[in-house]
Amino acid sequence: MALKCGIVGLPNVGKSTLFNCLSNAKAQAANFPFCTIEPNVGTITVPDERLQRLAELVNPKQIVPTTVEIVDIAGLVKGASQGEGLGNQFLGNIRECDAIIHVLRCFQDDNITHVDGSVDPIRDKEVIDTELQLKDLETVEKQMARVEKIAKVGQDKDAKKKYEVLQRLKSHLGEGKSARLLDWNEEEMEFVQSLFLLTQKPVLYVCNVEESNAKTGNDLSQKVALELAAEKAEVLVVAVAIEAEIATLETYEERSMFLNDLGLEEPGVSKLILAAYRLLNLQTYFTAGEKEVRAWTIRKGMTAPQAAGVIHTDFERGFIRAEVIAFSDYSTYGSESAARDHGKLRVEGKEYIVADGDVMHFRFNV
Repeated sequence: MALKCGIVGLPNVGKSTLFNCLSNAKAQAANFPFCTIEPNVGTITVPDERLQRLAELVNPKQIVPTTVEIVDIAGLVKGASQGEGLGNQFLGNIRECDAIIHVLRCFQDDNITHVDGSVDPIRDKEVIDTELQLKDLETVEKQMARVEKIAKVGQDKDAKKKYEVLQRLKSHLGEGKSARLLDWNEEEMEFVQSLFLLTQKPVLYVCNVEESNAKTGNDLSQKVALELAAEKAEVLVVAVAIEAEIATLETYEERSMFLNDLGLEEPGVSKLILAAYRLLNLQTYFTAGEKEVRAWTIRKGMTAPQAAGVIHTDFERGFIRAEVIAFSDYSTYGSESAARDHGKLRVEGKEYIVADGDVMHFRFNV
């Protein structure tokens, strides 16, 4: 599934360095604004211990993990919504993403300049929010003019409802609030999503801290967490400079020793990738056989035929049934045959909603 998370933030907050940690692609990282002009795109492997467990049990010829695309978007500045910096291009890049990873600078370093001359993550967040809100306000106002015209000539019976939604959005955005904070019914949400608003996209905030604060964060990251409590947004603390060092280590043993020295159980980027996966409303199911053990990405709430269609459209079109074993049962009994013998293999039909971690085999006919 081609879903993308875009990394955004002001210049020199650590976006490109974080991207380099996440991806095999190497974005340029330098101590001046607009170092990143074109967005860099990396395909990131999603860590999943369940995949490794299945591989141990099945011993396949190959293992295929699931992935997420991460986009490193150039730093935004004040006035981006009016084209300042390379504003229109940057905002267009954000629009193409399904979710946003917003990096906030929560470290002090005189050797790395800040575009506004001082470190204040709350101010930085508000700068980005304001530019996105202004661009959304422009979108909403254009739609209002269009919907009002349609309503007058009677071409659309729902135009009045749409206009009321747009009025609510305009008022909300005009108060400096993001669209994602509004509640909508199902019909309204369908219309709001059709607007492709920047501030409607889900956001994960990453507080970039110093090495010494990699485990617990610092005063600045705690200030961010407190400020964002009302938004119910997830906030992660990551020491990006340290993650860059971890990324250069070649063996698992070296990385483990490095993490132990820092008092960390796992790299911060691993937590970040999993958080990004959740942010995109994704989950995983598995197929397991001698040729291949593979993790497949689907949206939460997908039915068995829809999940089958991720493998091949013929699987969905000719779906008959799915044979399903929960991962925990597969792991406990050690094989498909053993799980079947213990009554843990279920046969599910077209209405079945796939659960995270299901090990599945599809029967189809085309």
